[in-house]
Amino acid sequence: MSHQGWIKLHRKIKDHWIYDEKRSFSRFEAWLDLIMRANHKDRKVLLGSELILVERGQFITSVRKLCDEWSWSNTKVNTFLKLLEQDEMIIYKSDTKKTVITIVNYSTYHDKDITETSRKHHENDTETSRKHTNKNVKNVKNDKKNTSRSKLKFETHHFQLAELLFKEIQKNNQNAKKPNLENWANTFRLMMDVDNRKGKEIQDVILFCQEHDFWYKNILSADKLRKQFDRLALEKGSKKEKNAKVARF
Repeated sequence: MSHQGWIKLHRKIKDHWIYDEKRSFSRFEAWLDLIMRANHKDRKVLLGSELILVERGQFITSVRKLCDEWSWSNTKVNTFLKLLEQDEMIIYKSDTKKTVITIVNYSTYHDKDITETSRKHHENDTETSRKHTNKNVKNVKNDKKNTSRSKLKFETHHFQLAELLFKEIQKNNQNAKKPNLENWANTFRLMMDVDNRKGKEIQDVILFCQEHDFWYKNILSADKLRKQFDRLALEKGSKKEKNAKVARF
């Protein structure tokens, strides 16, 4: 039996009497529930007096709410979320007011075209836009651009890392100029395939450097991130170890 391909699962299924049955969720049901809760596009939400940008593939909830929805204990919910994060399926951050959950590689579950098909989709869209804008440019110049573009190789998760870095940069500078995300995606591919970096490791360093008082001003491209990655990872590890020591006292 083949398990390839995909199906559409509309969020309205949660309104169906079958889904509404009172039960303790399995881990599989809980995972599907997280995916269905995630935003399919960026939107702003007002939480108390704070306006928060909830990005595509993210949603705001609380551990208590998930406990009620899944009929789980607080410990079971926290253990499950940590397990998903360890397996690089989600990223989650909690404070006293909320829990923000990000589905890693959200496009894999939401978009019809993934991996190589998704990569070609990005290339085709960019190429069509370029041709429309530069239709009066000489063919020789266009051919050079096409040759250069054809050398780029990346997949969906590489492109999502590029999008993540740019969105984090925008949080610090709303006027940041949008880069060539395809070039960035290719750099992240090199980081993973050549430098042997893990996707979760890269994500954590991106979040760390863009929240750092010094590094957020200096890491403004994927190439810069790659060049400084070892130093950033060391500083991130030192900060984590320092915080752990403080917590023990």
